[in-house]
Amino acid sequence: MNPVRLALSLAIASLWHRRGVMGLITLTLTLSITLLLGIQYARTEVKESFSNTIAGTDLVVGARSGQLNLLLYSVFHMGNATNNIRWQTYQDLREDSRIDWIVPLSLGDSYQGYRVVGTNENYGKHFRYGDGQRLALTSGRWFKGVFEVTLGAEVAKQLKHKTGDEVVLAHGTGRVSFMNHDAHPFQVTGILAATGTPVDRAVYVSLQGLEAIHIGWESGVAIPGRTISKDKALARDLTPEAITAALVGVERKVLTFQVQRSINQSDLEPLTAILPGVALSELWGVMGQFENTLLGITAFVIVTSLIGLIAVLLAMQAQRRQEVAILRAVGAQPRLIALLYILECGLLATAASVLAVLLGAGLVSAAGPWLLDNYGLHISLRMLDKTEWLMLASLPLAGLVVGLIPAWQGWRSGHRQSIPSGF
Repeated sequence: MNPVRLALSLAIASLWHRRGVMGLITLTLTLSITLLLGIQYARTEVKESFSNTIAGTDLVVGARSGQLNLLLYSVFHMGNATNNIRWQTYQDLREDSRIDWIVPLSLGDSYQGYRVVGTNENYGKHFRYGDGQRLALTSGRWFKGVFEVTLGAEVAKQLKHKTGDEVVLAHGTGRVSFMNHDAHPFQVTGILAATGTPVDRAVYVSLQGLEAIHIGWESGVAIPGRTISKDKALARDLTPEAITAALVGVERKVLTFQVQRSINQSDLEPLTAILPGVALSELWGVMGQFENTLLGITAFVIVTSLIGLIAVLLAMQAQRRQEVAILRAVGAQPRLIALLYILECGLLATAASVLAVLLGAGLVSAAGPWLLDNYGLHISLRMLDKTEWLMLASLPLAGLVVGLIPAWQGWRSGHRQSIPSGF
């Protein structure tokens, strides 16, 4: 029989004979490999989710600040703006012949911990995410009236809202607020479909609606006797004095950098225009260091598991002396015994890799919908990419390399082993 085939059959039989101990080692390796692949898989998916947060928007414009801060509060609804943009500045930008469309954003209020975004009909028309998908509604329609509101998917699900419900917005962005706009309830007219982006965790109203509920407020406090009813508010001029930021689409993409430079050097007021893709790359660069640290820790866990495998095999050397003696008695060469140890380690690592892929696929299938519903993370089952395949393939090879240590011990033992009496 071919020595490799013989050694392989002997290795399988030997592992099966010690299936209790070897099963525990395989389980440890499986969990370690699942952790390694899981972190890399999640890292890739989260990066893709970050990149897909906003698409088709050429520039994000806000008051003078760093590009990460502007990206976080305008797209991810995290943090607060350093200043506002005057309404006249927004009007001037809208009249710029190089700009195809512009979407105003007004932030500062909340609803039970979720950000309220004041905007207009252009948000539903021009906002894109993923590969250019448009926002869709699962029920109702996009807001039209002053006191109408459209809810993100997560907001509607968590708070169990449906079209026709009334909601009362709170002043400020804190999760708990003692200053509510009770006199001006909004009616839910639409609920957006889930997107896996911050859109799901926001509440959308008109700019005029935000202006109406703040009549009679100064420095974040309602002045007694100066607030007015909904009917009186509707009779007022509700043109905003300022907005927080704006999403901009440039008609000719080759002019994007020119428009960006013009806005950054504008004499209207101190403004910052950023490229969303560049800002997202910078944001991921900051987070990538943490992800690399996690990968390093997980790799160390795998190395520790492989060292444990070496320790177990070396500890079992004394118990296998009779087995080695029998193999030598029937004519097995020391190199066959050494190959036996190498193949055992390789088989264990291969089995653990296969089980890790199956376990990981099961976890992604089960946890994917839950992560989307509860955290807005879109992680779906897909084929492993090139990096993940290389990582997976390296593990059986690592098992074969690890097997060299007990193989060397087995080879030495085979050379020293004499044929037992009676043979």
